[in-house]
Amino acid sequence: MNKEELNNLFDQQAPKYDQQWKKMAPINDGLYFFLGPIFDKLPVQSRVLSVGAGTGKEIIYLAEKFPNWTFTVVEPSSVMMQFCRENIERNNLTSRCFFHEGYIDSLPLKENHNAATCFNVSHFFLDEEERRSFFTQIANKLTPAGILVNSDLASDTNADNYNELLKTWLTSMAQSDLSEDNIKKMKTAYAKDVAILPPKQVASIIASGGFDFPVQFYQAGLIHAFFAKRSQA
Repeated sequence: MNKEELNNLFDQQAPKYDQQWKKMAPINDGLYFFLGPIFDKLPVQSRVLSVGAGTGKEIIYLAEKFPNWTFTVVEPSSVMMQFCRENIERNNLTSRCFFHEGYIDSLPLKENHNAATCFNVSHFFLDEEERRSFFTQIANKLTPAGILVNSDLASDTNADNYNELLKTWLTSMAQSDLSEDNIKKMKTAYAKDVAILPPKQVASIIASGGFDFPVQFYQAGLIHAFFAKRSQA
């Protein structure tokens, strides 16, 4: 799936995105639960890069937890960005955000960031070198020892138990407000439009993009989350 197709997909999903995934909120809630301890030692006045910000949920969460932080919001879908802006404005956070509608490679570097979040984005890079380059671009936007928190779909698809895990995952999706047709489309997309790699391989790609070897701190179904410091090498 190329960038234009992805943008069109998220443009279409944006109006109902939060409602559609509302029943899957415990997954995000569990991931967000760890963000405080991971980011706790960052400077009080930290600037955080949100890559693929979606509707802005993690920004709103972090902004409440860390009231002196500011955010760079990166989102290529124009419709998704519109909803993100509205949610951030509704929470009186607009003055703490710089909005960039586009990709990270076109983000003007005004200042480096102390941390970055990137949730469920990099698995859309089917080419491993492009995925590595994506993480390098994030690393280049961070201060020395800046922290990245990243989550993606990950699993060993050749493992004997993968089909059982996938079945459980898709059954969980069915409990959300996704239609049966959308479930079928998602299963097809997992096979050809998403790079579902073993967690250790995902961690290795992140590390090769300019980070210390990541720590996996969370898993919920196919979602795996890691944190890593920008490499000093």
